[in-house]
Amino acid sequence: MTARPFVRWPDARLRTAAAPVDAVNDEIRAIWADMVETMDAMPGYGLGAPQIGVMLRLAVVDCSDTRGQAVKMANPEVLHASVKFREHEEASPNLPGASAVISRPRAVTVRFLNEASAVEERDFVDLWATSVQHQIDHLNGRMYFDHLSALKRKMLIARAQKSGRRA
Repeated sequence: MTARPFVRWPDARLRTAAAPVDAVNDEIRAIWADMVETMDAMPGYGLGAPQIGVMLRLAVVDCSDTRGQAVKMANPEVLHASVKFREHEEASPNLPGASAVISRPRAVTVRFLNEASAVEERDFVDLWATSVQHQIDHLNGRMYFDHLSALKRKMLIARAQKSGRRA
C-alpha cells in the first residue's frame, strides 16, 4: 500500500468521466488499498480514483469514527435518493485551500461491485451518503463546487488559487 499524490485542479482528468470496471481482480484490489492509504493520510472521508489520476470508476468511503471500515466500490451508482437534504461543508485535496457548504440528499441507495466482484446494494445515510455522492461526482468528472452558482464557484476557485500562491 502506498499513499499516492493528488491530481491538482485544473487537470483535465478531474473533468473526465472514469471508465467502468469489468471485474474486480488483484490489480483493482491493489488500487483500492492505495486509495484507502491515501484517504487516511489526508485525512478525509472518501476518495475517487480520478483524484489520484486513475481513470477507473473506483471509490472508497470511510466515515467511521475508528477508521478501518472503508467501503470499496467499483462502478457505484445511486439507485434511490431521499427527498430530504442535508448540508455539509465539502472540500477536495485536488483544490486545497477552499471549501463550500453543499446540499445533497440525506440518504442514498447505491449499487456497486464489491471486493468479491459481486453486485451489492447498500444504503448510506448522513455523512456516509454525502461522501458517497461526492465520490460518484468525481467518477463522473464533477467537483463538489459544480453544485454552486457560477459566481460562487468562480470565487471559490479564485480563493483556492490565491491561497495556493501563498504556500
